[in-house]
Order: sequence, then structure tokens, then C-alpha cells
Amino acid sequence: MNYGFVKTACATPTIKVADCSYNSEQIISQISFASQHGASLVVFPELCVTGYTCADMFLHKFLLEQAEKAVGQIMQRTSAMPIMSIVGVPVAVDDALYNCAAIIYKGELLGLVPKINLPNYNEYNELRYFTSGKGVKKKIIYAGQEVDIDADVVFSCNQLKDYKIGVEICEDLNAVCSPSQKLALQGKATVIANLAASNEYAGRSEFRRDLVRITSAKLCCAYMFASAGPGESTTDSVYSAHNIIAENGNILGESVKYSEGITYADIDVERLGSERRKNNNFTWVNESDINSVNFDVTLKQTKLNRKFRKHPFIPSEKAELIKRCEDILTMQAIGLSTRMLSASIKDLVVGISGGLDSTLALIVSVKALDILGLDRKNLHAISMPCFGTTKRTKTNAEKLSLAYGADFSVVDITKSVKQHFKDIGQDENKYDTTFENAQARQRTMVLMDVANKIGGLVVGTGDLSELALGWATYNGDHMSMYAVNASVPKTMVRHLVAYETLISSDEIAAIIKDILATPVSPELLPPTENGEISQITEDVVGPYELHDFFLYYFVRYGFSPEKIFYMAMRTFEGEYDRYTIKKWMQKFYIRFFTQQFKRSCMPDGPKVGSVSLSPRGDFRMPSDLQVRQWLERINEL
Repeated sequence: MNYGFVKTACATPTIKVADCSYNSEQIISQISFASQHGASLVVFPELCVTGYTCADMFLHKFLLEQAEKAVGQIMQRTSAMPIMSIVGVPVAVDDALYNCAAIIYKGELLGLVPKINLPNYNEYNELRYFTSGKGVKKKIIYAGQEVDIDADVVFSCNQLKDYKIGVEICEDLNAVCSPSQKLALQGKATVIANLAASNEYAGRSEFRRDLVRITSAKLCCAYMFASAGPGESTTDSVYSAHNIIAENGNILGESVKYSEGITYADIDVERLGSERRKNNNFTWVNESDINSVNFDVTLKQTKLNRKFRKHPFIPSEKAELIKRCEDILTMQAIGLSTRMLSASIKDLVVGISGGLDSTLALIVSVKALDILGLDRKNLHAISMPCFGTTKRTKTNAEKLSLAYGADFSVVDITKSVKQHFKDIGQDENKYDTTFENAQARQRTMVLMDVANKIGGLVVGTGDLSELALGWATYNGDHMSMYAVNASVPKTMVRHLVAYETLISSDEIAAIIKDILATPVSPELLPPTENGEISQITEDVVGPYELHDFFLYYFVRYGFSPEKIFYMAMRTFEGEYDRYTIKKWMQKFYIRFFTQQFKRSCMPDGPKVGSVSLSPRGDFRMPSDLQVRQWLERINEL
């Protein structure tokens, strides 16, 4: 449970209807098995102690007594197991019978939660037996213990503040105003357990899956749906043991239908808490009618089955990746074309280097002109070679620009930069920051002045990863009139450019493939004796796949350095050792904090993903924020 991860399970035992003794043995066995596999919470189906399909037998005192005895057995025999179990059982209170969830932990009955919405249509007739638990708040003696029966209750972990469990039962999920809404809003429940007996028919499983997934997204919670299996009577209905665990709109675990057993998933309650703190919808004030039952756990290192995406900005499925590329390129082009319309501009100016970022900016510019029905000659692609420019990149820049039908020109800035060095007394053989930045600023001046000359707009090429690291020359390539790549991470830039090869002519595709094979470099230092690129960006700032990983979980979820490091170690095992990950993580935090001043005055650009560093949109941070405490944490790792 360290770092907010909780291993959970939905279990469907093989039961015999109305045989409470047999059923309790199956439940105890699955609790034990789940506990041995590291689960801290296991949820069982609705009325699993008796079986959901007991019908009029629910009205027999003997069955209810056997069910209570079975719950006592479950409590006693799981008392030494560090796992919370939630099982379904009918409970008689005075003259009413309630369909309840019994919450059992370390030999204690923490609570009984009654079902509120009782279906009484089609094949369902629960009102024949049960009373709605709405508004019920009573203390009773059950299984030898005093306990509250209460639907408005959340079970809160003392050691893990974001771990709060709410319970609803089957039909409650389908209600217009489900109990889980109140539990999540007022009770702050981050985990909703649903004990269900959801029968099967054609198309039902797809609807059920979507309902669980969307509910978890709407409530920003983990939703655990445990359903009855084939062991139930099939007189008129079939039950498929369709168990689902979802977290904030994503399915983490799902059973194979008609297969009784246990489905596991590692949920991240810290991530859910972080998401909610960003969302004003969860700032509910009145919590007076939600009770809290607290419990203690011993925090332990959870052995995770959950995998973290190595490239969190990039969809894992090919079809989804292609669709994402289409969407992002469209958003970039729409944003740029709208800016052109609003400013009454018909010409675009792009500095084209033969690298990935400027290639993407060129592609987006072409699409924007096509949207507006303008001639591609209105795109002015300018190559500005200097000390570090190689033949390969210069050639690719020219070939690609001409292949797209753009107006291509070359402005060699070598002489002007050398003159500038003379003016300020800079030794041109001293390869320092001034040597590099003077070239970048000269290029920006050329682009801006050309744009002024023709009444055009300078399209920025810098990407999200470069902004995060401050890997841009202030008032040089850092500046433009519209930054189309500003929220596109470097790992995604490559895929967007590669996507263009799928929809372009053979000529364009061949050029782009060579660009994709070219090392990422600002080309500000002289080439090698063989004319090859000498300055490799990732040798200086570190691997972009690591930085994009750090960036996503730092900005998107606000995770601590320890948690991000833990996740990175698991994700990149066998690729980067501990020393390497720690080294580049330190570099990321130092650069991210110290380079905020560049982001504070970055140009406009379209947001295309869930992470943006625009000071006018998603991310605000003072330029003088201190990084010391974050680095201290990293040093302790």
C-alpha cells in the first residue's frame, strides 16, 4: 500500500443456493487466497452467503439464522488475515428484511450497508422480500457484535488518507441518483464496492462494462463490481460472474464470463485524490449525514501486477495511436488556421532545420493552409545554416519543403553571427552558451523580420518536452507568433511525424523516414570530421522517454519524487539502472524548476493533450520557486 497503491479483488465463489455453511467455506477460501496474493480488499457478490435466488426462502427464519451464523464463521476464521472482505447477506431488523453488505475486517464487523434501490420489474421482484435501506440508521446485534446498519457510511483508512470505501448494491448503480454519488461527493469515497447479482442476456455485458467504466470516470473513483456466477439457480436467469474493476474511466481488471474465481487489480488511491483536488466538483461542504468508520492498516510494499505505460502520452494500441495522431494534427492545424483568420494573415514563416520539431511545424502549416484553401506557396520555409548544420539535415529540409510545394529559401547566418561575435567581443572558437545561443537568436530575428516584411506569422517549432526542460534559447527558438507544438511531448512528436508517412506520397514519405532516423540535435556545435552531427541532445539533457515519463506524473498527478522513481524503476527495468534513472530525474527537477521563467512568457499554442505548461491555461508556477526539498527527497532514494 506504499505510494497509494492498493491491491484489490472481486471474487465470485461457487455457491449452492440456500446452503450457507457450504457457501461460507467457499467465501473463506477465496478470502484466504486473495490475502495470500497480497490483496487488501476483496468484494463478493450480492447475497452470496445465501445465494441471490432463494426467493420465498428469504422469508424463512431458519435461513436467516444460518446466514448470520455463516457471517460469524467468516469473521472468526479470517481474523488473522490483513484483508477487508465485503460479503452479501440478508439481515432481519425488527419487522423488516434488508439486502446488505457486511464489511468484515480482522475478525470485526465494521458495518452493514443496506441496498437502497430494489428492482421490481421484469425478472426482478425484490420488494416481495426486502425493504429499502434508504434513511435506515440503527444499531443492532448481529453475529454476536453490535454494529450499525447504515447506507450513508464510508470506511476510512487512518494510514492512507485517500483510501475511503463506499458500498452500494447492484441496482443502486442503475439508479438516477445512485448512492455512490453521495458517497463520493459527501463521504469522499475513492473506492466504491458494488455487490451485484447481475443476470446475463445478449448485449448486457457491454452495457455493464460501459456503465462501470463511465461511473468510475464521473465519480473519479475506483469502482469494483463483483457479480454472481453460474452457481446461482438458473430457473429463469443465467448469471455470468462478470467482475469488473475500473479506475477513473479505465478498466483495470475484468473476469472471463461464466468463470467463477478472483479478479485482481492494483488501484492508485493517491492518484484519485490528486485528480479530485484539481476538480472543483468534489469540494462538498455538508458532510453531516455521512458517517465514517475508521480502520487501521499496516502499510506494506504492495507487489504490483499493474503496469505503468513507458510512454504515457502515447496510446498503446496501434489503431488508437493512428486516431490520436489524426486528432492532434487536426487540433494543431485548426488552432493555427483560426489564428490566421482572426489576424487576417495569409502567409506563414517556418524555420526548417531538417529535424523532427520543425518537420512537424511544417506539416501542420501545410494542413492549416489547406483548411483555408490557400496556396502552399504562402508557406515560407527558411533554412538558416550555420556552424553546426550538416549536409544531411540541410538537404532534407530543402527536399521536404519543396515536396510540399512551399516557398523555400536559404539564409546563411554564418557571417552575421560572426559579425555579432566581433561586436560583443566573443571568441568564435569558444564553444560556450553564447556561441550556441547567438545562432538561435539570429535565426529568430531572421524569421521575425521576414514575417514583418511579408505580413506573415512565425510558426514556432519547440515542443512540450523542450519547454519542460527549458531546452530553448530565451528569446531565440523559445519565441514565435504561434507555437503549434507547445503541448506535444517529444515522444509524441516522433509518432506524429511518422504518421505523415502513412498518408503522404512516396517522395515525402522517404524524406520523412530519413528525418526520423536522424539523431535529435540543435546543431549548434561544428560537425565531426566526417560531417556528422556532433551534438546529441539526449547526451546532454537525458533520454526524452524518461523526461516525458517524469513530466507526465509530476504535472498531471503531482506525484512525489519517491513515487515517480518507484514507478520508473518498475517500468524501465532492464533498460536503465537505478543510478541512471536517479541521475536524469535530478536533472529533470533542476531544469524544470529553474527554467520556469521561459514558460512564463511562452507564446500562444493549442492544447492537444492532458498536460500543458501554458501559464494562461493548465500550469502556473512562480519563476523563483525553490527545488531544494524535491532534490533532497531524490538524494535520499
